[in-house]
Amino acid sequence: MGRKWANIVAKKTAKDGANSRIYAKFGIEIYAAAKSGEPDPHANQKLRFVIERAKTYNVPKHIIDRAIEKAKGSGDETYQELRYEGFGPNGSMVIVDTLTNNVNRTAADVRAAFGKNGGNMGVSGAVAYMFDNTALFGFAGEDADEILEYLMDQDIDVRDVEEDEGQIVVYGEAEDFSAINNALKEKGITDFSVAELQMVPQNEVTLSGDDLEQFEKMIDALEDLEDVQSVYHNVELED
Repeated sequence: MGRKWANIVAKKTAKDGANSRIYAKFGIEIYAAAKSGEPDPHANQKLRFVIERAKTYNVPKHIIDRAIEKAKGSGDETYQELRYEGFGPNGSMVIVDTLTNNVNRTAADVRAAFGKNGGNMGVSGAVAYMFDNTALFGFAGEDADEILEYLMDQDIDVRDVEEDEGQIVVYGEAEDFSAINNALKEKGITDFSVAELQMVPQNEVTLSGDDLEQFEKMIDALEDLEDVQSVYHNVELED
């Protein structure tokens, strides 16, 4: 699986320094999930999953509750989940997941972020086939073989369990996110360095020099967009 998990942890740690922005993005995602079904996490699996992810980013309870209460109201604001795919320098591939109430604005902003930074936006499906939708968990202080055996005993099949620099990394099927999350918590593991659904690249590329600098500017531009929730790529970044 490579070091993709390390890139995700590094990005998460950097984002933890911009809490207000992270909270705002999760507020919208929780609102949209609650609006799409029952505004009750016990009856709405999608909402429950978003809340579980939000908690790994330490999103305060009052922000979660406020988003759910807003969804219960009479507001007619609707959001669409849209995915954009594109290319950067030297074989780099990018997936951009958005949540928007203005499709035209989002499409134009994403296209501009690609185009102004040496990339170009492709058609739907252009790069997604080179990524695997993965439930990814990282945590410290355990044994990889023990965790694998434990999850198998819980009738959860995982793709892989690795140990790397003091971290245990579990790669599972996307639809098993909640099952893995609950099983690990039952074992007393609650402090995750990452607990996310990720589009993990099947192969990574290495960039250097001007290509790397341009690529990083492109990713920053995409992640800074108001409607962007997640950005995935296949570039192996240095520690």
